[in-house]
Amino acid sequence: SGGELTTKSLIYTGGRLSLNYSTSAAGSLRVELQDATGKPIPGFTLEDAEELYGDSIDQSAAWRHGTDVSRLAGQEVRIRFVLCDGDFFSFQFAD
Repeated sequence: SGGELTTKSLIYTGGRLSLNYSTSAAGSLRVELQDATGKPIPGFTLEDAEELYGDSIDQSAAWRHGTDVSRLAGQEVRIRFVLCDGDFFSFQFAD
């Protein structure tokens, strides 16, 4: 049926959020970026998130505007992962 995970507040460097995950053909992963209080950041909401599916060790999280997260680097953010019928292994901010 799926589930979700929200990280503690963190500060990162880098321009993209790399994901390691695997879903079934019917499964998916979506990512939302939130401010330190848990409020979704415009442009990075769950509704803006591209639905990711398949099996990847280095897939960039994506939203309607693309994959660039560099404008939020150096700020406190929380990451919300929403997964349906799949496995989520790790994430990393990269250049």
